[in-house]
Amino acid sequence: METLLDVKGLKTYFFTEAGVVKAVDGIDFQIGKDESVGLVGESGSGKTVMSLSVFRIVPQPGKIVAGSITLDGEDLLKKSDEEMRKIRGKKIAMTFQDPTTSLDPLYTVGDQLVEVIRLHNKELSKKEAWEKAEKLLELVRISEPSIRVKEYPHELSGGMKQRIAIARALASGPTLLFADEPTTNLDVTVQAQVLELIKELREKQKMSLVMITHDMGIVAEITQRVQVLYAGMVAEVGETHSLFRKPQHPYTEALLQAVPRIDQRKELRVIPGNIPNLINPPTGCRFHPRCPYAKDICIEKVPPLELTDRGHLSACHFWRTLSLSGA
Repeated sequence: METLLDVKGLKTYFFTEAGVVKAVDGIDFQIGKDESVGLVGESGSGKTVMSLSVFRIVPQPGKIVAGSITLDGEDLLKKSDEEMRKIRGKKIAMTFQDPTTSLDPLYTVGDQLVEVIRLHNKELSKKEAWEKAEKLLELVRISEPSIRVKEYPHELSGGMKQRIAIARALASGPTLLFADEPTTNLDVTVQAQVLELIKELREKQKMSLVMITHDMGIVAEITQRVQVLYAGMVAEVGETHSLFRKPQHPYTEALLQAVPRIDQRKELRVIPGNIPNLINPPTGCRFHPRCPYAKDICIEKVPPLELTDRGHLSACHFWRTLSLSGA
């Protein structure tokens, strides 16, 4: 598969008064053309910071301190701010966790869509851009688009706002979409509709997708491959079905054991403890304070990310000997 995005050795640190927060600390990440990849882990694992780094919109006091980010052969870290503005939206786009905060309450839905459409299609007249805005709303299955374009965000439901955020992200036909927790704060029925919409649009638009989530159920539904992050580092990477059947990292196992199953009656496990302080992360494997299989080597030595016999990449000293359970 031809690689679309290739991130290597990415380090993004936040320089705070309390110390340097190593939010992303040496992550490799790849996605192919027309591929869907899940980026998973608990809050604080580095998922969103890695994504913001790709877009070069890391908030202060954050800074990319090492690594490379290559999109379709272009080095994004060498681009000027002006060049990046042309790439965002046109080649890569992102939907954020809460569409309420990403939609401007002072402007109508149509105004906000037209602004994005004309930014990357300056030859379009305002009338043509409005027509395209209505077609985008049709694309994301919003009824009566000619009425909805004249409404303000506060007049819309949460599910409808999320659909509009997706429409805005797709306005200029990006080849890669990052969806950051797109079903947050939505009820279960609307969640299912939004996920089905994203899945359908990805296939229809021949678009690559990075699904950022802590929900392994969403990952199983919509992705082909999964990358598991923990405390700013890669824990495991693998093809979705293989990783769900037979994880090869204790953290992946712990995430999967926390997933409820309607076809099984089992007690859900809780991962003890919390994500560590990334100003002073644990020595060795960062998961060792919470890992039931940890031994002395886990405290003393950082495990290498190795190719396993199942074709996964695992950063665990004991992936050869542990017999881990899937979902």
